[in-house]
Amino acid sequence: MKTYKTEIELNPLQQEKFLRTIGVCRFVYNLFLQKNKELYTKNKDTNLPKYINNFEFSKWLNNEFIPDNPEYQWIKEVSSKAVRHAIDNANKAFAKFFAHKSNFPRFKKKNKNDCSMYFVKTDKNTKIKCERHRIKIPTLGWCKLKEFGYIPTDKTITSGTIIKYAGRFYISVLTDEPINIKSNNSQDGIGIDLGVKDFAILSDDTKYKTLKQTKLNKRLKREQKAISKKYETKKKNKKEVATCKNIEKQILRVQKIYRRIANTRNDYQNKIISEIIKREPSFITIEDLNVRGMLKNRHLSKAIANQGFNQFVSKLQHKCVLNGIELRQVDRFYPSSKICSDCGKIKQDLKLSDRIYICECGNIIDRDLNAAINLKYAKEYKVIA
Repeated sequence: MKTYKTEIELNPLQQEKFLRTIGVCRFVYNLFLQKNKELYTKNKDTNLPKYINNFEFSKWLNNEFIPDNPEYQWIKEVSSKAVRHAIDNANKAFAKFFAHKSNFPRFKKKNKNDCSMYFVKTDKNTKIKCERHRIKIPTLGWCKLKEFGYIPTDKTITSGTIIKYAGRFYISVLTDEPINIKSNNSQDGIGIDLGVKDFAILSDDTKYKTLKQTKLNKRLKREQKAISKKYETKKKNKKEVATCKNIEKQILRVQKIYRRIANTRNDYQNKIISEIIKREPSFITIEDLNVRGMLKNRHLSKAIANQGFNQFVSKLQHKCVLNGIELRQVDRFYPSSKICSDCGKIKQDLKLSDRIYICECGNIIDRDLNAAINLKYAKEYKVIA
């Protein structure tokens, strides 16, 4: 299975159908949360069921709730597959909560959460048609693709998702296509140390500088201040409708800046990973960073958040799988920065401000390069790809 994501164009009628669908999905998602919350509060001290799963909720929704409440008949006017997918997502959110992997699911709010429209093949005989410049989506019809020829026309599309972000529409489709995994015969490995001063330092002294988006961050700060001023104006004059429209326009401006920042960071990370993979190493070793703990440092939290370390590791893991490269991960408590890459002695009094590693054996080396070399030759690790 392979995924393709690109931008599409929707006409006004298709946009209306899309917004109506995600509105129904948001309502059903919140109804699932509300139903289970009421059920738990009512039966928590009894032996009666305290939770209703996605299958039971679907039966209750179609056989009891909608027939007893005709004013909610508009739930049936959109794609049933999209509604069922929203119920399944709510059930997965509860499953993560019960497994203590996340907090209690939150209710979705209009214009505050990313809601998507899910579509799938109706049966085995039908096909989701795709041509070089357009794709036929159930309930929406033919939609124009912004990138011609990107989605393969000779592969079977099993399902897809449409999402709206910053005023644009994007489609992600899943195709029934085998993934070709390459074999790698290189004997040399690479150690990668991720940091704040330099984004990535390789064990062969290759450095990738930190991506600085100063102009975009200044512009983002200025536009966010404008939103605050508009909200203050709205509080003073609640009857002014134009202020609400201006706030929506300003929110769209901020979203566009966020989208540009994210796209620039993704492009930069993709180029770094592409250069590393082209070297065809037999293995790559990285460190298991405690990003959540690192963000508690108020002096470095903003710089760390802008780096996107977790996103980089996920992309690197995916590329290593496709290219037959072993991705190793060293434990987060491994003292890669404190170990001398020459004699192996551990320097316990090494501070974060010490950018040059000086050892008693005479080894003088850059701190991050020293860490990358130690990661390359680390003997205790776990393979994550």
